[in-house]
Amino acid sequence: MAPTTQNRPHVIDSKAALEKLLAEHDRVLVEFHTEGCTICASMEPVLGAVAKATDVPVVTMNPRDDSVLVEEYDVRSVPKLLLFEDGELTKTKEDGFVPVDDVRQFLGES
Repeated sequence: MAPTTQNRPHVIDSKAALEKLLAEHDRVLVEFHTEGCTICASMEPVLGAVAKATDVPVVTMNPRDDSVLVEEYDVRSVPKLLLFEDGELTKTKEDGFVPVDDVRQFLGES
């Protein structure tokens, strides 16, 4: 199920699901996270607020679910935000906890 207008982030679990999503939307915000990461957990309400406030689909995924993603997107720490535009990765952010306004600025929607 691909996200449309949403109130919370959509969870995906594979490179194939990510590629399908990127083909369906002009812009997509992806957060890579891992289980047990407290900073990642603290990002959940932030991403929910961003999903409600913007028309950009917000998805979360554990890159360990499809290990090729770890290498392909150079995941060295989590949470990691990735902004895709027209199917291409345009920006990344690996700054730990990121407030709502900073995520919206990252999206260019401040």
